[in-house]
Amino acid sequence: MARGYVQRMLAEGERILLITRQHWFVVASSVFFESMMILISLIALVVGVFVVKNVPTAAEVIIVLACLMIIFIMSLSMLRDILIWWNRQYMITSLRVIQLSGVINKNLTDSSLEKVNDVKLSQSIFGRFFDYGDVQILTASELGVNLFRRIGNPVGFKTSMMNAKQTLEHKPGEYSKGFEDSPALVAQLERLYQQGVLTEEEFAAKKQEVWRSYKHTLSISLSFSNG
Repeated sequence: MARGYVQRMLAEGERILLITRQHWFVVASSVFFESMMILISLIALVVGVFVVKNVPTAAEVIIVLACLMIIFIMSLSMLRDILIWWNRQYMITSLRVIQLSGVINKNLTDSSLEKVNDVKLSQSIFGRFFDYGDVQILTASELGVNLFRRIGNPVGFKTSMMNAKQTLEHKPGEYSKGFEDSPALVAQLERLYQQGVLTEEEFAAKKQEVWRSYKHTLSISLSFSNG
């Protein structure tokens, strides 16, 4: 459901590269109290109805109703915590970093990969063992800092983000301008040579440098196209 919601928000050509959530420790700690209350209520229900004898009918009815009420309320609370955890997602697309939360009312915060200045990863010894940690994203936007706490696979999240940012910064379209500029640079060098500003050796060296740069950008562009 959340993935379908994000799919409708994607720009043309934008792809989802990675989705993660907070570590399961987070939801486990959230539902611990409810689980204990449900367990205690079940024990009290069994003991009050089947173990203890000669319990007045009215008292037995009260015990049963109270236990069932507690189990019902705690189950709803547990379901709510699980749904909140499940619908809080952290995504990396080919253009953005997205934080999505909300079960019914959705809240979406995104940061362009182009504005990401730095990414900091913090993991405790337990975080390294159980594969969770905090990822702090420093951006040039007004928000400045996005902090994703106790997410699963934080190393993979950071790596995917930096790879997506590098791919975005070096996409093939960025090199088309270089292709167009190379002949113009050579023509400008030739004019300088004819005007006597450059010697023959300087002209040959600089022209070779321009064409070497041209071949380099061409090879990178072809590698992205084949990839």
